Amino acid sequence: MFFCILFNYTILRDTKDVLVVTAKGSSAEIIPFLKTWVNLPMAVGFMLLYTKLSNVLSKEALFYSVIFPFIAFFGAFGFVLYPLSDKIHPIAFADKLVAALGPSFIGPVAILRIWSFCLFYVMAELWGSVVISVLFWGFANQITTVEEAKEFYPLFGLGANIALIFSGRTVKYFSNLRKNLGPGVDGWAISLKGMMSIVVLLGLIITAIYWGVNKFVLNDPSLPKSDRKKKKEKPKLGMKESLKVLLSSRYVRDLATLVVAYGISINLVEVTWKSKLKAQFPSPNEYSSFMGDFSTATGIATFTMMLLGRVILRKFGWGVAAMITPTVLLLTGVGFFSLLLFGEPLAPLLGTLGITPLLAAVYVGALQNIFSKSAKYSLFDPCKEMAYIPLDEDMKVKGKAAIDVVCNPLGKSGGALIQQFMILTFGSLANSTPYLGGILLVIVLAWLGAAKSLDSQFSPLAKQELEKEKKLENLKEPVIDVSFSDTKKEVKTTENGSLQEPGSSESLSNGSALKPKLDSESENSSESSAPRA
Repeated sequence: MFFCILFNYTILRDTKDVLVVTAKGSSAEIIPFLKTWVNLPMAVGFMLLYTKLSNVLSKEALFYSVIFPFIAFFGAFGFVLYPLSDKIHPIAFADKLVAALGPSFIGPVAILRIWSFCLFYVMAELWGSVVISVLFWGFANQITTVEEAKEFYPLFGLGANIALIFSGRTVKYFSNLRKNLGPGVDGWAISLKGMMSIVVLLGLIITAIYWGVNKFVLNDPSLPKSDRKKKKEKPKLGMKESLKVLLSSRYVRDLATLVVAYGISINLVEVTWKSKLKAQFPSPNEYSSFMGDFSTATGIATFTMMLLGRVILRKFGWGVAAMITPTVLLLTGVGFFSLLLFGEPLAPLLGTLGITPLLAAVYVGALQNIFSKSAKYSLFDPCKEMAYIPLDEDMKVKGKAAIDVVCNPLGKSGGALIQQFMILTFGSLANSTPYLGGILLVIVLAWLGAAKSLDSQFSPLAKQELEKEKKLENLKEPVIDVSFSDTKKEVKTTENGSLQEPGSSESLSNGSALKPKLDSESENSSESSAPRA
């Protein structure tokens, strides 16, 4: 299931960037305005709707009610909206607005100019927040214990990052397909139909897998059931009460800080990098081809990190694993912004290597995004999802929806607001680079502080959860001690649940009590010609 979800996400992510950034009359600076004025309101609206539906629908019905609209939209975009884009986009009206308002408003006006592309961008962003974070991880948290999560959560991403590799090759294939088409042929229309067909097909496979797990696995009477999952249903809270619980809980506030800080940090670097990427690759085919290679490299790096993530969690614990992602993002971000600031003095040196300062910034920014995303997928996401497990069921559903669907876009929109302020103040993102680097430093330091605070709360709760699970296992599976005699093998149950040989006055848990008997049996067996077991 996770393989299909992340395969779709990678295709949607690369497609939305090419559609919006390379569209006529648009630029990379449209993204901060788009995330603030379109993405965030839609995310908040979805959170309110999701919270309301969670009080009415069953978990299975809620899953289907959320994922089917996504599948329908992406199919409709590839076969209906994009072919009609020239007719439904108010291009002439947008040109008049830009002429009247000035070039400073080219970003907001571009949202109106290519509104269907922007809607696709927002829906692709929500796929990551809703389908990955809320639906998949919410389902995983409901059926997984803390002990199982430490073992299997890092492994979930292994198949997912194989999906990154294959989806990157898929995007690359369709980029080359457009390149080889004859003049006058709309290559984007053809490739979008192919990619959206894949998205719809995998979306249906996701729902089929979810149905099969609920039908044949979770309801199988032969499988052991966890008592933790049979807790009494708690009363469902209203929206206001849920927000009060979120605001009054230090645990949830720290968890929300992690999500918001990641969104702001990655957005500050990513948008600046994409502006350099468009300058280096202005053609949609070249841009899309580079993003396909980028996704493949991200999948390979994340696959490697996934193998290390399980070891890090087991050996160093949750706290160290949670702090690796902000540390990686800080170090690589410093390198990227330093190159942007001091690229011109380094131009002669870079020229000896056959690259320009712009191309060097593109490559370093790509490495920064690859390492940051691989650390996120392999460590940050598993650590974040593990932090939900000790919470009660009501907080898991509504608290998770508030954090993942609101805080995640809020982090990205927070970074977008910062960039908008910088653009209006200094004229462009390029002029704002030194200030963006300083803001990134402050955000990551706050992220590290929240991770440390959450670790001090999560570790005791996780320890209590593990102790409860071990006690339940001990009650279900009594320890059995069996002693053997030369003449007969008889056992009886003691008061504590162990088994003991009749007539024995000594506890069999003491190893010395068994030693004389074992020694005598060993001597007898050495004299006998037939071997004894």
